[in-house]
Amino acid sequence: MMLSIVSKMTGLIYYKSEHMDRYAKERERMCKEQLVNRGISDKKVLDVMLKVPRHNFVTEENLIRAYGDMALEIDCDQTISQPYMVAIMTELLELKETDRVLEIGTGSGYQAAVLSELAKEVYTIERIEHLAKGAMEKFEQAGKTNIFVKVSDGTLGLADYAPYDKIIITAAAPAVPPPLIEQLSSDGGILVAPVGDRYSHKIVKLRKIGNKTEETHHLQCIFVPLIGAYGFNP
Repeated sequence: MMLSIVSKMTGLIYYKSEHMDRYAKERERMCKEQLVNRGISDKKVLDVMLKVPRHNFVTEENLIRAYGDMALEIDCDQTISQPYMVAIMTELLELKETDRVLEIGTGSGYQAAVLSELAKEVYTIERIEHLAKGAMEKFEQAGKTNIFVKVSDGTLGLADYAPYDKIIITAAAPAVPPPLIEQLSSDGGILVAPVGDRYSHKIVKLRKIGNKTEETHHLQCIFVPLIGAYGFNP
């Protein structure tokens, strides 16, 4: 079942003005030291990373490390990705404001929140219901109306709403799942994913034109495994 995120809560503040947000300086430092200094150059991506409050998507015990240069544990033995990894994967997607994006692996919702600022619609799939519900609450509090959540096996994608202009996988797959390639737009659609074995991965960017795909390989990384029919076994 698709869960539409439409907030009815009007009294909550999510993106606070700088003088109200004690984390603003930390985000500025994060963007300069972790992103710009490592080659992230897309101004739209940098602006969004400066805006989206990562501290809203980490556990209470990790608040002090919310803008650190690291992935952090969240519930259910999952993680929220390192800010640099979120930024580079977002930059590789080459997002346009008219894009419909499919995300595989909602987690705490941070990557989806970033995507929602740059794309028209974000469809995100999470196999763990507890995480999906937690992310939905954050989206509702943010007043986000362009994020849609489904609890399902992400390796199967979401065919009912295909094709997608962009697809991002936020867990490591042994190979790009064939259903996701099928659901990617054939008009220059882009898919970005970490691919490899259980312990070593590389970011792959796949572009689809007609029935053909071309791949480029990018940085080495480590992600939690993608579990599902076209992923790893639990």
